[in-house]
Amino acid sequence: MTTNAASAADRTNDFPFEFAPQPTQDADLLRQLDFVPGLKEILTLRQVHALEHATVWLLGQSGPATTRADNQLLGGMSTDQGFYLYGHVNIAQLRHAVGEALHRIASGEWDLAVHPRCGTNLSVAMLLTAGLAVGINLALPKGPVLQLLGLGAAAATAAQLAPDVGSLVQRYVTTAIPFNLSLVDISVSDDFWGREAHFVRVRWID
Repeated sequence: MTTNAASAADRTNDFPFEFAPQPTQDADLLRQLDFVPGLKEILTLRQVHALEHATVWLLGQSGPATTRADNQLLGGMSTDQGFYLYGHVNIAQLRHAVGEALHRIASGEWDLAVHPRCGTNLSVAMLLTAGLAVGINLALPKGPVLQLLGLGAAAATAAQLAPDVGSLVQRYVTTAIPFNLSLVDISVSDDFWGREAHFVRVRWID
């Protein structure tokens, strides 16, 4: 890890738990565990997911490089081949944003990998709500009034915790810094459900 990258990470990191991603960590893991079926696809998907988030951030950016803006008209879906981008965007603008995203996130702006509208946050919120609801159901007396109050408390608590927990899950589980990705091409394509989108195709490089 270079000093510049570490400095950039210090400026942009908002989380108390941090370790410096290493450029060769996924490639090394793949070499050591190349016998594990599907491992490369999982590692690629995590990196694509981070690149998708970073690209959406940069497409929403209209001010200085340090400004974060979320264009809620844009959305994405990642695969192990690349990602679909939904919303109105110029293909040249998209190509520039992908290239800049790859450069900036690999240079230390690791927070670009995390996005508040990611489906991970919704999944975490649902799991937290379900877990807290079960725990409260077991802990409280079985009267309907207390149970309803408990369910309300579980939902409120989950809503408060979900953004921070979801961001941590994104950072350490569902995304990885795309050190091993390069852009292949961008095309207008249909996704699995027939919706039109730009498809950003990438490839794995060691």
